Amino acid sequence: METIAVLTSGGDAPGMNAAIRASVRAALASGLQVYGAKNGFSGLVSGDFQRLHARSVTNILQRGGTMLGTSRSIEFESKEGRKTAAENLKSHSVEGLILIGGQGTAEAALIFHKEYEIPTVVIPASIDNDIPGTDFSVGFDTAVNGAMEAIDRIRDTAESSGRIFFVEVMGRSRGYIALYAGLSGGADAIFIPEEKEDLEALCKRVIAGHKAGKSSFVVVVAEGEEAGGAFSVAERVTKQLGERVEFDYRVTVLGHLQRGGTPSSNDRVLGTILGAAAVEGLGTGALPHLVGEINNNIVFTPLDELESMERELPKDLLHLLHTVGTT
Repeated sequence: METIAVLTSGGDAPGMNAAIRASVRAALASGLQVYGAKNGFSGLVSGDFQRLHARSVTNILQRGGTMLGTSRSIEFESKEGRKTAAENLKSHSVEGLILIGGQGTAEAALIFHKEYEIPTVVIPASIDNDIPGTDFSVGFDTAVNGAMEAIDRIRDTAESSGRIFFVEVMGRSRGYIALYAGLSGGADAIFIPEEKEDLEALCKRVIAGHKAGKSSFVVVVAEGEEAGGAFSVAERVTKQLGERVEFDYRVTVLGHLQRGGTPSSNDRVLGTILGAAAVEGLGTGALPHLVGEINNNIVFTPLDELESMERELPKDLLHLLHTVGTT
């Protein structure tokens, strides 16, 4: 193998630049040529390649987002688009791929490999932390810290104004951000997709707290796929409270604030570790792998095994959620 290509795909995540930087410099140190495909799989289809050198990735470690750009490519979803992508890779003599992204990236990588058998390693990068095969994905730590800081700020105004604040964080099918940010921010309640909602319990807690002199509450809600997010939860809670206790409420949706910003130290280090490991992983064989870190060890998981693997929240944190996790 003499030439590889690197790209970022799907939603951007803080720390992607660290993974790019490490992948490029580790590859160059091994005597490989490196191309960066612009804007994810769209760059493969359009042939938008950039030759990367050591200086190409200078001063990007501390930047959020991704220097290569990212997108969700409709063209790559078709056989014709993937055929064009394979031809463009061949014309640039690319013999290996490092893909940085989430579940959609891993799924697309597996399909592409089955058709063209290009050695591929996927680096998990997703603020949702919903990818099996690794304890944490690149970007998660930064997103949680950003959400926690927002919760701290909201608590100040909640206590000043005597309101219930419902804070919506990202997480359509997984509640990692809500759980970690809620626990670290001392939320009064946390609603996540993995757990059945208990609005009545929250209402009882609000009433009891109100009688005891507590003037404000902060509730963290994962956006969810069906529940309607924080607005829905807020409306249902206040409806159940009814005339039992008088409380004004506000909803704050953090949205894409969780994606941006300077990556944390943890995400910079994780991106660097996995980026360098991905280059080594390209030499392990033709099977496409995801490179992750489990219990501080580098682990390569075949992509076809990810489909049958469950990504579950840590049981000890779920236990805290129901015991000492709320204030």
